[in-house]
Amino acid sequence: MGYRMLHALRALSKGRVGRVACVAAGLVCGAPAGAQVAQVGIGITNTATDVGFFIADKKGYFRDAGIAITVTPFASAARMIAPLGTGQLDVGGGTVAAGLYNAVERGIRIRIVADKGSVADGYEYSTLLVRKDLADSGRFKTLADLKGLTIATAAPGSGSESSLNEALKKGGLKFTDVNVVYMGFPEMLAAYRNKGIDAGISNEPTITRTIREGYAVRASPHTIYPGQQTAVVLFSEAFAKRRELALKFMNAYLRAVRDYNSALKDGHLAGPNAADIISILTAYTEIKNPETYATMTAFAVNPDGEVNTVTLQNDLDFYKQRALVGGKVSVDQVIDHSFAEAAVRALGAYEQKR
Repeated sequence: MGYRMLHALRALSKGRVGRVACVAAGLVCGAPAGAQVAQVGIGITNTATDVGFFIADKKGYFRDAGIAITVTPFASAARMIAPLGTGQLDVGGGTVAAGLYNAVERGIRIRIVADKGSVADGYEYSTLLVRKDLADSGRFKTLADLKGLTIATAAPGSGSESSLNEALKKGGLKFTDVNVVYMGFPEMLAAYRNKGIDAGISNEPTITRTIREGYAVRASPHTIYPGQQTAVVLFSEAFAKRRELALKFMNAYLRAVRDYNSALKDGHLAGPNAADIISILTAYTEIKNPETYATMTAFAVNPDGEVNTVTLQNDLDFYKQRALVGGKVSVDQVIDHSFAEAAVRALGAYEQKR
């Protein structure tokens, strides 16, 4: 049993479980005792892009919608596909990888319903790093110098693989010009330290920590893959059919996403309500140092929930080129804009807080 789960269950036995313990243990959060509520199960990947769910819980937006959430952590969005397909999980959030398209092609109607995290100019929270000693020595100067290097990404057929492919294309290289290895983002820090990898596609807060400790530098001064849709909100078919409830969920989620957007300034959590959002992140995640969230590059997320279909298509084309996805499935098959569009009609236009 993991430490977080054990800690939460011990707290439960003492009658003092708070929201953090609920999230850690996968318990029901977000609704007052005795209230008539609908239970919604959410799968998360324990990354900063889960903050929309956390804000909606902490600020009572789910409670206002008559929803109580049960949060279950997964190692990746790929692990959520099966429970989403069977209806054991209502909502998921993570990267759009090859496995999602393969599941849809097999008739599992999982739907992408909203943006959860994306890359934008100034908000490149997911990017390519190169070992600092390679840059210092002159072995690496430009993206063309990636040729022959050992480069880590999260998994075959993942968004980070497609991001690496974009970096290679900008350097005039092919995917086969480098040695690709696979590991989790936190493991990359140790791999830089022992020189097990030369470069890697990582995300925040691992990027900030790796650079701060002097092991790597950003591979490019420019945004490598602007607009990449790195994370999305997913609805199971069963949950999507409970349309009234699903619409209430989306309304609460977009209220939270708009609060997050109002905390952004110049690529960081530095806006008017940044302290509030950082406090929620430190309460709900394993990173308890507020400075980490204040200094790292923030991710972008559309306040209306709109997803970037152009970069999703680009990623899918890459997966198909590598024969990781069949030829028939399309981006249109997996996207359902109707929930976010209905929520925007109910909420009105987003206005950035100043």
